[in-house]
Amino acid sequence: MTTPPPNRSHAIARLAITGLGTGYLPVAPGTWGSAAACGVFLAAAFATAGSQPWVTGAMAAVALAATCGCAILGRFAEAEFGKKDPGQVTLDEWAGQAVALWLLPLGGDWRGWLAAAGVAFVAFRLFDILKPPPVDQVQRLPHGWGIVADDLAAGVYANLVAQIVLRLWLPAG
Repeated sequence: MTTPPPNRSHAIARLAITGLGTGYLPVAPGTWGSAAACGVFLAAAFATAGSQPWVTGAMAAVALAATCGCAILGRFAEAEFGKKDPGQVTLDEWAGQAVALWLLPLGGDWRGWLAAAGVAFVAFRLFDILKPPPVDQVQRLPHGWGIVADDLAAGVYANLVAQIVLRLWLPAG
């Protein structure tokens, strides 16, 4: 006897909490989730010719949607994958990376957009992996908030570093 396929809402919840499936990619799923959020950032920059309000709005929308998704689906994720902060869950990386990319200076052209994405990506991954205080402490929150809070804190740290590096490095544009 085979098990029945999951219902549609179950499949949608899995797709959402795994960051559109990035949590199933090999080796470092969190890095894939962060890269996907950078892809949204770059798509917004290219689609709007680097319009700061549009790019900032896109990152705010990603951060808000991903944070809400983690909060709502946190208990589901823990039950589905059998642990507190499962590696397959990458929606939290989407949220944290979007915070890291929020309000960054973009420079004048595509090189600035790539530089902004690259600096924020590296900074976020470092803070997400190293988890300096209070990043390491906020993940003790219950369920979805514990899943996403450390990534949001790492995103704030990464944003501060990226702001400094990019403002010193990028020409005004």
